[in-house]
Amino acid sequence: MPIYRQIIQQIEHAVLSEQMKPGDRLPTIRSLAVDLKINPNTIAKAYNELEIKGLLVTQVGSGTYISDKKPAPEEDRRKQKILEILNRFMQEMKRLGVDKQELLALLDEWSD
Repeated sequence: MPIYRQIIQQIEHAVLSEQMKPGDRLPTIRSLAVDLKINPNTIAKAYNELEIKGLLVTQVGSGTYISDKKPAPEEDRRKQKILEILNRFMQEMKRLGVDKQELLALLDEWSD
């Protein structure tokens, strides 16, 4: 499982188990990247996805905080599985040299 997905799951678990509560401040991207010894872009990707889901709120100049929205465990597992399958599929399509237009045409054919 990609590292950014592991970070997302850890934060979601911490929120669901109430180890982290609304208003709690998360480490900065840079400091967490240093602590985990990973690329800051990986942390940014995880934080961004959690922000899109509404679980995090970023306040410019202040930091990133847990919002008051709780993750839906069943929905997250389903979405995670879909994203994992889609990621493997897209990697294989790239290896085969299939571009976006060709892939869309193939998907269109498949759905007919």
